[in-house]
Amino acid sequence: MIKKILSAASFLLCAATGMSQDMAQVLDSYKFRNVGPLRGGRVTAVEGVESKPSVFYMGATGGGLWKTDDYGHSWDNVSDGYFPTPSIGAISVFQPDPKIIYVGTGSDGLRSNVITGKGVFKSTDEGKSWELVGLEQTGQIGAVEIHPENPDIVYVAAIGQAFGKNEERGVFKTTDGGQNWEKVFYHSDSVGISDLELAPDDPNTIYAGAWRGERKPWTIISGSSEGGVYKSVDGGKSWKKLTNGLPTGLTGKIDFAVSPADPDVVYANIEASDDQGGLYRSSDRGESWEFVSDNSNLTNRPFYYTNIYANPLDANTVYNNSLRFLRSYDGGKTWKSLSTPHGDNHDIWINPNDTTIWIQANDGGANITLNDGKTWSTQFNQPTAELYQVEVDDQYPYYLYAGQQDNYSTVAVPSRPPVSVQAGTNSYILNTGGCETGPAVPKPGNPNIVYTNCKGRFGVYDKRTGQELLYYVGASNIYGHNPKDLKFRFQRVAPIHVSPHNPDVVYHASQYVHKTTDDGKTWEIISPDLTAFEADKQVVPGEPITRDVTGEEYYSTIYAIRESTLQEGLIWVGSNDGPVHVTRDGGKTWTNVTPDMPAGGRVDAVEPSPHDPAKAYVAILRYQLNDYAPYIYKTEDYGQSWELLTDGTNGLPGDFPTRVVREDPKKEGVLYAGTEFGLFISMNDGESWQSFQSNLPVTPITDLKIHEDDLVMSTMGRGFWILDNLISLRAMADMSEPRFALFDIKPAVRNSLSARSEKNGPEYPRDAARIDFFLPEKPESLRLEIYNEAGTLVRAFEPDQPKEEVDTERNMSTEFTEAPAASGLPAKAGMNQFNWNMRHHGGWDKDPKRAYTGNGPMAATGSYTARLIADQETLEKKFEVILDPRVTLVSDADVAAQEKLALEIRDFRDEVDKLIVAMEEQKEKLQNSLEQEQNSSILKAKKAQLEELYHQVVTLDGTYMQPMLEDQTSYLNSMIGRADQLPGKDAYERFEELKSIYGEVKTQFEKLQ
Repeated sequence: MIKKILSAASFLLCAATGMSQDMAQVLDSYKFRNVGPLRGGRVTAVEGVESKPSVFYMGATGGGLWKTDDYGHSWDNVSDGYFPTPSIGAISVFQPDPKIIYVGTGSDGLRSNVITGKGVFKSTDEGKSWELVGLEQTGQIGAVEIHPENPDIVYVAAIGQAFGKNEERGVFKTTDGGQNWEKVFYHSDSVGISDLELAPDDPNTIYAGAWRGERKPWTIISGSSEGGVYKSVDGGKSWKKLTNGLPTGLTGKIDFAVSPADPDVVYANIEASDDQGGLYRSSDRGESWEFVSDNSNLTNRPFYYTNIYANPLDANTVYNNSLRFLRSYDGGKTWKSLSTPHGDNHDIWINPNDTTIWIQANDGGANITLNDGKTWSTQFNQPTAELYQVEVDDQYPYYLYAGQQDNYSTVAVPSRPPVSVQAGTNSYILNTGGCETGPAVPKPGNPNIVYTNCKGRFGVYDKRTGQELLYYVGASNIYGHNPKDLKFRFQRVAPIHVSPHNPDVVYHASQYVHKTTDDGKTWEIISPDLTAFEADKQVVPGEPITRDVTGEEYYSTIYAIRESTLQEGLIWVGSNDGPVHVTRDGGKTWTNVTPDMPAGGRVDAVEPSPHDPAKAYVAILRYQLNDYAPYIYKTEDYGQSWELLTDGTNGLPGDFPTRVVREDPKKEGVLYAGTEFGLFISMNDGESWQSFQSNLPVTPITDLKIHEDDLVMSTMGRGFWILDNLISLRAMADMSEPRFALFDIKPAVRNSLSARSEKNGPEYPRDAARIDFFLPEKPESLRLEIYNEAGTLVRAFEPDQPKEEVDTERNMSTEFTEAPAASGLPAKAGMNQFNWNMRHHGGWDKDPKRAYTGNGPMAATGSYTARLIADQETLEKKFEVILDPRVTLVSDADVAAQEKLALEIRDFRDEVDKLIVAMEEQKEKLQNSLEQEQNSSILKAKKAQLEELYHQVVTLDGTYMQPMLEDQTSYLNSMIGRADQLPGKDAYERFEELKSIYGEVKTQFEKLQ
């Protein structure tokens, strides 16, 4: 009997005080898998290594820090496990010793979904490991500059918090490698530094751009009279504001470029009022400036772009990263566009030893050129997609859908390989209409139809034709408006929701709930304005300099909507300015049921309980109001009262903003929460929470769904992830003490498709029967046996340990061979997962250690029993093996016949292999005899006869030799085992021929003996 040395008190799976360390270990045993898309997301910081031209670094906005050492042919993440945030703002390599790297977190592109930084990190081993070296409260970092001769002297441009005021902004300096920092430039708690540059020939000369940059949910603030260009000539001890020739009005975001080819030349790309925005050039280190270009692309969406760069060997060659990538050969006076793999450009670094080698960053990732921008490395090898939501369809295998920020279409990727493809797993990525914002919602019962959104524009996409029918509510272009003047206010990520009770009922939301029953041809408004609609928030976004009206800042719109799966017409709605409403009669009447919470937060998710119609949850996101606390509320009375489930003390940290919450549809009270920095789980309806990070990277979890017993999720920077098979995890919620447990087994699909493994690519395991079990401690012995409906042992498994020899001779009375157990069964204390590949044991081998342990024929469909024996305790669970649901040409009876023939061929191959061994032994005996009696004609004749017989079984060595009995048998075995099928008549006839050949050869061999 297994000793149960852990007490129930120590286990504490669901104690109100929080889950125990034991549960943390259980959760770590579950592994998530990435399913793509392997398609890059936004990158805002890049750097290379001068002395190693193949080595580059890229920093994604939500995907962390990555490194390539092969010119971008492949990338490795180097920040996972070290950085508490995936948002990268600046990368600086100490070029004299490139093992030393500093990285500032927090992107300088202040989108509404920007992820906050959490300090500066340092590596002394080329990115293999990292340490936090301070400035955790600076928020977003615009630049990190290292003294060219002393890596302990570093300057940081701190933009500050994106959504509010803070003191930790300005220019910071360390002289001891980050152990201590001094704020050497500070203007105010609302003005930070967007960029700084050191003069290449004098690191005590520093240029800094002061910027008032801040976002609100309803506007973008960029610019003020306090901003401008500042210079220090004493290493930051004192500063002077430069004005000679620079903008005289309001100044916004600033970026600098200085070329080592001529350190006297300084470029400043400046957002400014009064038509003074553009590129400024100084030829005297900033003492005077010339306005050289007002090209509109230089200051297009300055909060998002604004990046200028000078060629390190030619101060007159300048590059601008913006909506388009531009190059100037005359000091910025004239510009020409240069094509990059993706639009919306952000950063560039050029190797000074060979200026044809660059790395360049844009909304599609990072790309490298070795020929001055003529051709580029691919971005389809970077798993950094920013996804707003996840939807799933009901086909097999199911697909995951979302809008991918910064890319032109919503996308869908499969959970498992649907077909075989030649070009790799990127071939599976489907465009599904709409655009980057999404969502894309497949129609239940018809996955070829996808309801899509593009910044408030509704479409119906047909995957069969690639056509998208467009039915915009209001049919009006909403760009460029003051939201108060709009008839319908659609936020960029306007929700679409299909009724769980009727797939023809589709909801879409502006400030109203819109309903269609004819795929968007006609719309009905079924609600009043369900937002707060505060007058002072209805403004034209973009102030005080640059107007930016893309719908992203339209405040007072509905952001989340879901209908109860239990009660038709019970619909919950949340807006991006705070209110929560519910209707219980399909929209005839609505009730404001907003929780007693701080006003104005974005209701990022509403979740009607799948177990109780009166119960619901909401997740509120308030970081855009500079409030990083988590807010998940629960009601059990249709919203009349609410309980806060996240007070910062019950397991979910107080500075982890919450984006989504879902309740398990098959286990009441099991909650999954997606936060800005990872995944959490509660086993007790929100009383306590536990981090459920396991192998997930730190990145925002934007949406969650539970589908076919899998947990599927989208992230803002690392694509889609799946946790397969929640069955055992649900059961853990009921386990009050540690005990030996074998959990229910999900039906196994008889599908042998797999996809080629690619670095960073989707992870597609082969289909199998997933068998989960819990061991309170490591047992002395453990064995798993799989039986079919007839009670026949199909396969057995044991841990990797020395085994006693097993008698594998066929029992003449039962016609059954007791095959030894295969190794590989896990047996650690805690949760264990094992996949049976639905195959019988393999055949005989002359090596006893290998005999019968390999994979044999695929098992037929039907009912099976898993029997788990730990020491002297036995548990059993029944489960099903089923056909691929897509199969139309094959029946269960067909695969049963296939299994029967395959097993007969397996056993026949055993006999052939044994005959070969016997022949080889006889050949060896004859050879030994001949060596003693060299002139024996009888022995020579006998040997010749044996050789002839042997090569009727074994193919002669050589090129394209005729396959003989052994290979012909393998050929037949391969033919009948490649797909689910009824074996053809020829297979049976050929098998009889092979058996006949075998019989003749064996008879002659026995006579020869």
